[in-house]
Order: sequence, then structure tokens, then C-alpha cells
Amino acid sequence: MIAKSQRHWTGDVQDLLRAGDGFALADVDPRATPGYEQDKVQAAEDLEAGVAQLSEYQERLYARSRVDATHASVLLVLQAMDSAGKGGIIRHVVGAVDPQGIDLAAFKKPTPEELEHDFLWRIERRLPEPGIIGVFDRSHYEDVLIGRVRRLAPADEIERRYGAINEFEKRVTDAGTRVVKVMLHISPEEQKERLMERLDRPDKHWKYNPGDVDERELWPQYMAAYQTVFERTSTTYAPWYVVPADRKWYARLAVQHLLLEALEDIDPQWPAATFDVAVEKQRLAAS
Repeated sequence: MIAKSQRHWTGDVQDLLRAGDGFALADVDPRATPGYEQDKVQAAEDLEAGVAQLSEYQERLYARSRVDATHASVLLVLQAMDSAGKGGIIRHVVGAVDPQGIDLAAFKKPTPEELEHDFLWRIERRLPEPGIIGVFDRSHYEDVLIGRVRRLAPADEIERRYGAINEFEKRVTDAGTRVVKVMLHISPEEQKERLMERLDRPDKHWKYNPGDVDERELWPQYMAAYQTVFERTSTTYAPWYVVPADRKWYARLAVQHLLLEALEDIDPQWPAATFDVAVEKQRLAAS
């Protein structure tokens, strides 16, 4: 069964958004809508249509894991500059399904305990269990993004981490977790508007971080760090997808589509009954 939201796409979304060989982040227009020629109104309808399909897949994935402890899981990795819309993805895409099948991890600055271990230690502890859709709001990639730009680790350590990430993700995918890595690509102009809105609205002040302005001054360095990430860690088993994010409605629809395709590939089936259904119907009717 194909989600209704997929019928308006004009190309293979995975191919259109994948950071493959020769990919250049500088060539991506943050306001573009690759593969989708409809407007914001239609996108809202398509997003809602996709929710029903995503919810069914999520429930089937979860139900299957109750009888098969080795069954698959999905991990959505979200990376972006501040205000690019990660929260909106979590609320409007992932948040639309049954919360019992979702595990959200928002990685902040490492704690003293976490700093005593390798950078992947805290990540490994939050991997989704079978049947669960895990979401990383920022992730191990912070350690080769801000870690590189802010020089929080020596250059040789940053270099080591690229290989460690690839080995880690290969092991995770081999164990049955489908990894969907998404970078929400926002323009500095759009980010400025969104940050200004937070300052203009008292109900948004809590979301504003003065440090965001400092990070804006390092925009070229962050874009270069992301480019290196794509070149070094976009693999056949865990590719990167770069989603233009100046239009929130497109970003949400695109991420939903990527999740749907991952779940369709897994194709989780409802577990068969472990009892005689006909007999149980008779027993229940007579009770």
C-alpha cells in the first residue's frame, strides 16, 4: 500500500536528496522543493494523508517486535543549524504516531560522565530497541561538526571519528536498524528571520539562545564541516539526505516520505495469532 502523500512526488525522493558521489552542499538551494511541484496547501493535505500510513507502519513494526525480539528498528538522525526545523519534524512527522513506539534522544553538551568515555558511548546507549522508531535530535555528528569548527578536539581525533562513525553505523545497520540521516539545510537569511521572530514574540523568547548569533559568524566553517561529513560518512548502508529547509512544509513532507520509504522496505507484517481465533470467538460469545 502506497501512502497518498507519495502520489504527488515527481521523482525518487531518496535519489533527489541523497548526498552521493560528487555531492556539493553549495549547489543545494535551501528554498527548493526537489521532486514536489505542489504548493503549501496541497503539502499540508499530503502530510496528513501520510500520517495514517506512517502510523500503521509504526504499529506493525512495534507489534512484530513483541513476538520477534530480533526484528528491525528505525533510527532517524536529524542534524541542522539552529532554527532549521528539527522541532517541527519531531512534532508534525514523528509526533503524529503512537508515542509508545517512539524513542527521542536530544543530545546536548556532554556531561562530565559522558566525557569520561569515547564520544560514541552515550550514542550507543540510546539506540532504538527492536520495533521502535528512534529519533536523534542532534547526534554523534556534533562531535565532527562543532567539534571541528570550535576545535574541541585535536585534528587527528576528529579524523579518527569519521572512521569510528562508519564502523559504528555499519554494525548498527547489520544488526537490523535502518538508519535515516537527514540534514535540514536552511539559508542564513531564513535563519535570521526565524531568530528575529523569536525575539519579537515573548512566547518564543525561551527558544532564543544568544549563542546562535555567535554561531552564525562561523557559517562558512560549518558548511565546510558538513561537506566533509557527507564526503566521509554518506555510505551505501547509511546515506545522508540533504533536505532544503527554508520551506518548513516541504522539509516535513520530505522527511515523512523518507521514513515511509524506509518502513516500506522493512515491510513489517502483523504477527499471526498464537491461539485459535475461531475457538476464542466461541468462548467469548458464551462468556
